[in-house]
Amino acid sequence: MSETGPSGAGEPPLKQRRARGAEESLATIVLGFESIIAFLGGLVVYGLKALPASIPPWWGIVTGAVVALLMIATTRVTRYRWGIVLGWALQLVVLLGAFLVPALAIVAVVFGVMYGYATIKGAALDRRNARLAADHPE
Repeated sequence: MSETGPSGAGEPPLKQRRARGAEESLATIVLGFESIIAFLGGLVVYGLKALPASIPPWWGIVTGAVVALLMIATTRVTRYRWGIVLGWALQLVVLLGAFLVPALAIVAVVFGVMYGYATIKGAALDRRNARLAADHPE
């Protein structure tokens, strides 16, 4: 007998979603929200003309957009350890923006702490859940 979809009318079966751990989910949320702030930070760099005189101010917008897109792309690979590390590298990039606009240091610290909590506590929750699943197989 072939499997059918939810209506049972010969539709293909629904694809089971991959289970995501707490670390992956929380890191994705932080990076997603931070991508908005990274883009807005680029607009601030542009508006304040904070780049050196030899660099056109519009590069602030381009840089903010690129960092934001990298953060969004990183949300797709946080299931891998290198994806989490890439997220940490992006936290460093935001912190480096404080050399241009000192207020970005506050943003970097706030989101850095949130990302740190998401990755450290999320990994601990994943280990605990794996241990509980091993103790109580169903």
